[in-house]
Amino acid sequence: MTYASDLTGEAPRPISMEEHRQLGRENERRKRTAVNDALQFPTGDQFEADLNDMLGGDAESSGDVIVIALIDCDEFLQVNQEFGHDVGDRVLIETGRYIRRSVPEEAKVYRIGGDEFGLIFRGEREREEVFLLLNELRQNYAVKTPDGVAQTITVGMATAFEDASRCAELIRKADGALYRAKAAGRNRIAMAKEEKMTPKTSHYTRDQLQRLSKLSKREGVGEAILLREALDMLLKKYDI
Repeated sequence: MTYASDLTGEAPRPISMEEHRQLGRENERRKRTAVNDALQFPTGDQFEADLNDMLGGDAESSGDVIVIALIDCDEFLQVNQEFGHDVGDRVLIETGRYIRRSVPEEAKVYRIGGDEFGLIFRGEREREEVFLLLNELRQNYAVKTPDGVAQTITVGMATAFEDASRCAELIRKADGALYRAKAAGRNRIAMAKEEKMTPKTSHYTRDQLQRLSKLSKREGVGEAILLREALDMLLKKYDI
């Protein structure tokens, strides 16, 4: 049993309901800040502030590409339930450090809250290049729980001025892409406008594109992912 002396230093006595709630709030506060203290990432408020500044600046006129991504740990509630919050915190810390190592230095990394991280890319990288980078990040994610089970992440992304020009709308588009990827089975990446995406440097016949679209719908996998798989097979065939 918890006693009031644990909170105030008074002589031991059973704590009141209000004191119990206070203790619970304090424990929750410590849990919430443990991951932030370890990672030292800016949080969700700063994510929105930085994105607002970029969208309101000269990025569009200067031709800079701005891409945002939301990264969510799959089945994270189950991790907390099975192994406890300390293990959950460790998974989040390892995930955050992995993301920071895996993206270019100029990419901004944020802890949005809970088990969600945010990324902002600004520069000359085309959205297709960012997509491939994030898909590789997803594929190479190797954080495990104490029982040795590999965890997975899901990613949703959106491109400024193409998907939306306002901060709230752009985040909504990325969140919508994340939701679609989760609904399709998790451990995936989705774009706000993925279904019709064709890399700008590639040319395909109408028949090829129609068949690709049909395959994408049948398998529930984005066209960009299928195209990358096909390219990987081609490179392996010629030992490149």
